[in-house]
Amino acid sequence: MESDIIFNKDFDSNSAYVMKIYDADVSKIWDYFTRYELLDQWWGPKPWNCKTIKQEFREGGVWLYAMVGPEGEKIYSQSKYGEIMQHRSIDWTSAFCDERGNVDIELPGSKWLIGFTGVEDGTKITVNIHYQSQEVMKKMLEMGFEEGLKMGLNQLEEIIR
Repeated sequence: MESDIIFNKDFDSNSAYVMKIYDADVSKIWDYFTRYELLDQWWGPKPWNCKTIKQEFREGGVWLYAMVGPEGEKIYSQSKYGEIMQHRSIDWTSAFCDERGNVDIELPGSKWLIGFTGVEDGTKITVNIHYQSQEVMKKMLEMGFEEGLKMGLNQLEEIIR
């Protein structure tokens, strides 16, 4: 069952809302968002690949990874986990950084809240992303963030099929 992705942008609140339904149970989708060896299979837009450097999936822990491009170029990012409610929600603060996880304060970061809800068709994923400012949000969208996230979410759908 191919499901559409809803991607709403709210420039007044500097936020985006994303929703997609997967034909799989919550625990399976949860694993694909919380275990690096599964995240690495789908996170990020092709032809780029995600390569986790380290992941401590716990409140206050960090997921540090590189997006590796087709020419071997690397863009590092980290997500610092906030509240984690098993099989229900994860929040994290995302930032660009170097290979050691030192955050680049010149580049935009964002706060994410990812929800997992069992529905008749499987699992509904909701992602609320809040940016520091309208300028940061516009910059991320100009960098192709919407297309990249949609591509990753569709790659996950292909994997679980």
